[in-house]
Amino acid sequence: MTKPTPQPIAPARARELALAVVQADRFPMLASIDGDQPRLRPVSPVRTDEFTVYVANLRSYHKTVELAANPKVELCYMDEGHNQVRLTGIVELVTDRVLLQEIWDHNPLLRQYLGSLDNPELIMYRIRPTQVRYMQEWALEYITVLENTLTADIELPEQSG
Repeated sequence: MTKPTPQPIAPARARELALAVVQADRFPMLASIDGDQPRLRPVSPVRTDEFTVYVANLRSYHKTVELAANPKVELCYMDEGHNQVRLTGIVELVTDRVLLQEIWDHNPLLRQYLGSLDNPELIMYRIRPTQVRYMQEWALEYITVLENTLTADIELPEQSG
């Protein structure tokens, strides 16, 4: 069986193609660190602005402890054609009430599940991208779509062992 040959991609199209993959995948995988152990789970973003992703979470989930200890994460998106986007970023808590209300108002599932924006279990995270890479199926090579080194070198809290 011969290996398919991917079509060449003009670098100017990589951003557009990457955004299409992000839009197509409703449940990207979120990688975080739990001490020295990587953890991976599907998430359902509640809002996406270009490559900035918002994820709702419950305070009681273990992911909350992981992200507080190490806010560096990666999201992996894949579309039906097996094209993928890897979005490396920094997690931060969203505290802007206007933004929280806007996200809340546009997400019936959040409203049904949590009942109130003031539910103490609700935590909203913003994932700010530090790097976005796109790979077409069979290309076996990523194209860097976005690289932001200004936020990549953050200080991590000390971890107790």
